[in-house]
Amino acid sequence: MNIYKQLHKIPGIWRVLVSQLIARLPAGMLTLVLLLHMELKFHSYATGGIVLAAICIGQAITGPVTSRWLGRWGMRPVLLVTTLLHTATMTAIALVNSTISVYVALAFVLGVTVPPIASATRTIYPKMVPGKLLSGLYSLDASAQEIIWVAGPVVAVLMAIQTTPAIALLFIAGITIFGGILLITAPTVGSVTIPPARRKMGAVLGHKTVRLSTLVGFLYIASFAALEAGVVAIYGHEGAQGGLILGLNACGSLIGGVIVGHRALNRWSIPARMAIVLVGNALCLVSLDTLWLCFAAFVGGLGAAPTFAALASLVSSTVKFSETAEAFGWTATGQLVGAAIGAALAGYYIDQIGPRGAFLVALVSVTGAIVVALLGNRVVPNLQNKDASPIPDTEQISTIEPPRAIG
Repeated sequence: MNIYKQLHKIPGIWRVLVSQLIARLPAGMLTLVLLLHMELKFHSYATGGIVLAAICIGQAITGPVTSRWLGRWGMRPVLLVTTLLHTATMTAIALVNSTISVYVALAFVLGVTVPPIASATRTIYPKMVPGKLLSGLYSLDASAQEIIWVAGPVVAVLMAIQTTPAIALLFIAGITIFGGILLITAPTVGSVTIPPARRKMGAVLGHKTVRLSTLVGFLYIASFAALEAGVVAIYGHEGAQGGLILGLNACGSLIGGVIVGHRALNRWSIPARMAIVLVGNALCLVSLDTLWLCFAAFVGGLGAAPTFAALASLVSSTVKFSETAEAFGWTATGQLVGAAIGAALAGYYIDQIGPRGAFLVALVSVTGAIVVALLGNRVVPNLQNKDASPIPDTEQISTIEPPRAIG
């Protein structure tokens, strides 16, 4: 654990970690609150799934683009504009009373304007700490991400059942503004400059590791979104037990992240860590008893943050620094798309066969992620005794040997 003690001594680390956590927290809250908001208005989880799919499409189109803009226009301008537009659209969804087509259009804009916070922070991490501490920092970031995706819904559900989903949306909008400003004003965000990417848009996907991380993240997050939707479906708008179950999942993730997440990446790290999540999802199908679900969620959480840490190290260690923002943009897009589609599929199967349908979606999704990770593990580097720093932006320079003197 000495690596965490060393990180604690570096100035600015906790400001960035905490502020990006707050700024990204709405990503884990928004999916379920929108699902509840649409179900309350149209009495159908499937309708909510359509709205979530619209967010998915919007984010898929612009996620890597806004991440690439971080190097072209600067982090602060891009984060500020997207944060303001994202918040305004979220507020409109909460206050407008209209048809499903209007909500779908607003949801698309909501996806388009998602701030590229994860891409920004993960790109500047290598400039904040020595390479030997980078795996530990990614582990802390991954643990924070699990708070976003797992503890975030706890806050969302509790807020929605104590008030209304519309008020919960306004609450999320407030967090978005507060967290965004806190991050944007951090000194490190202003002092680190991301060099513009030299290659064309999408060229970074030529890296097999980026494609692998994006696809695995897509399936992996889909499983969490489905799990959360299933828990909410069991306890509805008024049951606080759902928040307890998701909270225990977050606790398991934090424990796993601290104990395992900082360990060096190897070709078996990703599938092995996801196997723990698979066990937790499978246990959810055994019984819908609250205590049993608490146990299953905690077990599944133990592998969550360690997997995210491994995926971050995989991308960071295999691309150039100027391309890391766009690379993380693609992986973030994969995860957000996975969250939307996972929740949408879960909503459909909840309507068809009940909460177990959502847990089945979660199990199939994480199984798919493990299969993909196993098929692609040959491209995963062994970082034992190495660090996860990006490849320097240097180019080979041709030199001409001067002619030797005659005589």
